[in-house]
Amino acid sequence: MKKFGLFLGASYLLLAGCSQASQEEQAPERYETSEPSADAAMESPAMRAPGISPSAAPGVAFNYRYAFRVPDEKIASVQEVHAAACETLGLSRCRITGMRYQLIDQDEVEAYLAFKLDPSIARKFGKDAISSVEKAEGILVDSEISGVDVGSEITASQRRSSDLNAEIKRLQERLDAKGIGDRERTELQQQISQLNQQLSSESEGRRQGEASLATTPMEFRYTGGESIAGLGRNPLSGALDTSISSFVTMGSFILIALGALLPWGLLLFLVAMLWRSKAGRSVRGWIKRKDEQLSQVE
Repeated sequence: MKKFGLFLGASYLLLAGCSQASQEEQAPERYETSEPSADAAMESPAMRAPGISPSAAPGVAFNYRYAFRVPDEKIASVQEVHAAACETLGLSRCRITGMRYQLIDQDEVEAYLAFKLDPSIARKFGKDAISSVEKAEGILVDSEISGVDVGSEITASQRRSSDLNAEIKRLQERLDAKGIGDRERTELQQQISQLNQQLSSESEGRRQGEASLATTPMEFRYTGGESIAGLGRNPLSGALDTSISSFVTMGSFILIALGALLPWGLLLFLVAMLWRSKAGRSVRGWIKRKDEQLSQVE
């Protein structure tokens, strides 16, 4: 019995050792999958755009909008990089549909760039654009992906067109029948004409929907601002700009006040100098004598 107990104890220790060895072999693998990368650790979660793929929604026409904050002196170069990336893809996959570069003040810039893209490459094009902005010490400050369910509308339009064709066919058969009066014939012709107009409108709507599915609009907006290691605008620079602006406003107010009051001040100074001059004293003496004469007469 004692030997049997020793045998069970040895078996338990052996199984425990194997289990521990197995856990040690698996532990590094679990650690590697849960450890964030160095880039992800350095990047604040608030500074990352969501990794959502809208391409998994067939029949939806998407519209991409991105807003970037880039140092003013680098906006032109970033805009050129984005335009060159579109030109490299070729006209069949990317076209530039709008561009603006505006110097707001001596060193403040706003810019805009718009594209029409192949839907299959739109999301990657946007991600690459964000990367090029980050290389220029800029950040993504706003992103919006809106969509319209064009596929469902096209399907519904096809059903409406089928119903219209069936109704036109029915009216046409009645129109071709013998023995109908002129009044009824005219009414049938008017109804068929109206239905054909509705049919043409449905067809045009489907063509527009198919065109919106074939290309994806995308626009980039750039605003200036000095950045610090991907944290956006430099707060010290912003405070300095605010202080300078306040001083300029105060100086402008003082100059306006001086411009309004200085002519009157000069006029009063000239009157005072004239009053204290020899001629002024003569005038005051003459006035005094006249007052005395009037007093004697009274």
